[in-house]
Amino acid sequence: MSAPTPSWDDLVTVALLGTDRRTPPGAVPGREAPAALLDAAAAETVRRRAGLRPGRAAPRPDPAPVDPRPALPAPAARRLTLLLADRPGAGGGRRGTTPDLMELLPQWLAAANARGFAPPPESLPALLDAARGRTDLRPAALAFAGPRALWLARLNPDWRFALRAAPGGDASLPGPEEPDRVAALWREGLFAERVALLASLRARDPGAARELLVSSWPTERAEDRLMFLDSLRTGLGARDEPFLEQALADRSRNVRATAAELLSALPESALAARMAARAAACVALDHTGDTPTLVVEAPHECDPAMERDGVTPKAPAGRGERSWWFGQLVEAAPLTVWRRRLGGRTPEEIVALPVADDWLDELHAAWCRAAVRQRDAVWSRALLGRPSAPGAGGPGAVSLAERAKLLGNLPVGARAEWVAGFIAVHGLSEAFQLLGVCAVPWAAPLGRAVLDALNIARDAGSYPWSFSGVMGLAERCLDPAEASRLDALLAAPDEPEDAAPGAGGYWAEAFQRLGTTLRLRAVMTQELGP
Repeated sequence: MSAPTPSWDDLVTVALLGTDRRTPPGAVPGREAPAALLDAAAAETVRRRAGLRPGRAAPRPDPAPVDPRPALPAPAARRLTLLLADRPGAGGGRRGTTPDLMELLPQWLAAANARGFAPPPESLPALLDAARGRTDLRPAALAFAGPRALWLARLNPDWRFALRAAPGGDASLPGPEEPDRVAALWREGLFAERVALLASLRARDPGAARELLVSSWPTERAEDRLMFLDSLRTGLGARDEPFLEQALADRSRNVRATAAELLSALPESALAARMAARAAACVALDHTGDTPTLVVEAPHECDPAMERDGVTPKAPAGRGERSWWFGQLVEAAPLTVWRRRLGGRTPEEIVALPVADDWLDELHAAWCRAAVRQRDAVWSRALLGRPSAPGAGGPGAVSLAERAKLLGNLPVGARAEWVAGFIAVHGLSEAFQLLGVCAVPWAAPLGRAVLDALNIARDAGSYPWSFSGVMGLAERCLDPAEASRLDALLAAPDEPEDAAPGAGGYWAEAFQRLGTTLRLRAVMTQELGP
C-alpha cells in the first residue's frame, strides 16, 4: 500500500522546523532529507497547479430589487462621482483653498434624500465603501442607496454593516410576524445576533421586544442583561415600567442603575414619585430673611431603598458622600415637583433664587442633568440663562458639554439665537461644542456672529490655527447666501507686530477656501433641482 501523499501544510511545517527536527513525509532521516523535502514540494506544487474538476455551478442571485424613486439629474450624478472619488487627507499638509469634498458628502446626501432621488446603480459600490469607512455617514448613505444596498450587502461581506443598520435588513433577522423564527433565533443565536434581533424588534414592535426579553431574563448573564436592557431606550414608555421595576432588584449593580435611569425618564413612574419625595424633602424655601432663599439638607445616609432605586452609595474620590447622594436624588426627580414644592414659581424664578451654604453649584448641576434626561425645554432655557452672563455660562451650566446638552432641548431657532448671543459676547474660543448642536445651515444671525468673530480674531492677530475647527464647521454649516460677505475678508491683512508668523496669509487662505466651499455648496444644491 503506497504512502499517503503529504499535504502542502505538512511540507511547510517541515520546512519551518527543519529536516533535522522533523523528517519529510515518506523520507528517511539523514543527509538525503532536505532533497526529499524539495522533491516532495515540487511534486505537490505540480499537483496544486493541475486543473481541478469543475464544481457544480452556484445558483444565480435573485435580481436586484427595483428602486421606484426618480433618477438623479445628470449634473448631480456627476457631482456624486466626484464627491465619492475624493479621499480624506489626500495630499496631506496644508489644505490651501481647495474645498474638502468628503466633508460635503453628508450634506449632499441629506439634500438628495430630501428630494427623494435614487442613486445611479454604478455609484453604489463606492457609496457603500464610503459608508463602511465612516459610521457617521451610514444612516444618510443607506437611506439614499435604498433597497439595492441590502441586495449588494448580501453578496459582499465587506458591506454587511448595511444589513445590521437597516431594521429587518438582514434576512437572518425575522420580524414580529414570524414568532417561531424569532423564538428560535433568540434561543439559539449568537450574542451579536440576539442583540440585533432585539434592536430590530424594538424599533418595530416595542411590546414584542420587551416580552421576548422577559421570557429569558432570569437565565441571561449580567453583562448580557445590561446590553439587552439598554435596547429599551428605543420606544421607552409606561408599559415598560413593570419590567423595569423588577430589574431594580437585579443582582447586577449596573443593571439596577440602568433600570433606574430609564424609570426616572418616565415622569409618571413610581420610581420618579419616590425620587420626587426624597428630593423635595432635601430642599426647602426659607422666608425668614430679606429674600426667599433655598436651603438644602442633604441625606445623612444612603438606605437600601435608595440604593435599590439606583442611588450609588460610594462617592467618587474627592466628592462628599452627602452631596453625591443629594445630586443623584435631584437628577432622578421629575422637574415638575419643584414648582409645587416652591410656591408655584416658574423655572426661571426657581433658578434665580439664592441658595444657602454653597449648595448652588450642586443643586443647579443636578437640575441640568435632570433637564437633559427629561428633555425639558423650559427648564433647559432657564438653566442656560442669558448668553451674555459672566463666566460664559448660565446659573446652572457647569461645563460647555452640559450647555451643549441643554441647548439640544431648545427649538432650532432659539438654539441658534442663544449661541449667536454667546459668540457675540465671549467669542469663538469656547463655542465649538455649542455650534455642533445648531441646525444646518446656520440661521442668518448665527452665521453673521461667527463671521464677525472670525474677522475680529483675524484683525487682532490671533493664532490662526486655533480656529481651524470653527472654519471647518463654517464650511459645512454656513448658509451659502453668506458667501458675498466674505469678499472683504479675502485679502491678506497687515500683521500686527505680536501676531503669529504667517497668520495673515493663513487667514486669507482660509477665507478663500470658505468662500469657494460655500459657492460650491450653492451649485450642488442647484444641480439637485428644486
